[in-house]
Amino acid sequence: QVQLRESGGGLVQAGGSLRLSCAASGRIPFSSYAMGWFRQVLGKEREFVAGISWSGGRTYYTDSVKGRFTISRDNAKNTVYLQMNSLKPEDTAVYYCAVDRVNGEQITLNNYWGQGTQVTVSS
Repeated sequence: QVQLRESGGGLVQAGGSLRLSCAASGRIPFSSYAMGWFRQVLGKEREFVAGISWSGGRTYYTDSVKGRFTISRDNAKNTVYLQMNSLKPEDTAVYYCAVDRVNGEQITLNNYWGQGTQVTVSS
C-alpha cells in the first residue's frame, strides 16, 4: 500500500509564502518515479501545478506559477516539496501530492494521490 502525507498548507496573505511537503511511504521505489503537485478548487477540475523527474534533474510548471513556485525532492527521505512564494488569491485551492505509477521523467494522471492540504490566500 502506498501512502502520501501532505503538510504545510494554511492561510496566508497575498504576497506571502508557504512550503508544502509530501512524505511518501510504501512498497515502491519512489526514487524511481516522477512526483508532482496538483490543485483543485471546489467545482473545478484538478489541475497540474508542478512536476519533477525521478532524479530531480528536470522540473516543469504550469504557466501561472512559473517564477513563483519551486518543486524539489529528497529521495533519501521519499519527500517532495513545493515552495510557494508571492502567493495570490487565485492560488487558493486544495493541493494534492502525486507519485506517477509508471513514469520516471514526467508526471501523468496515472498517479498515487495524497489526501490534499488546503491553501488559502487572502487578499
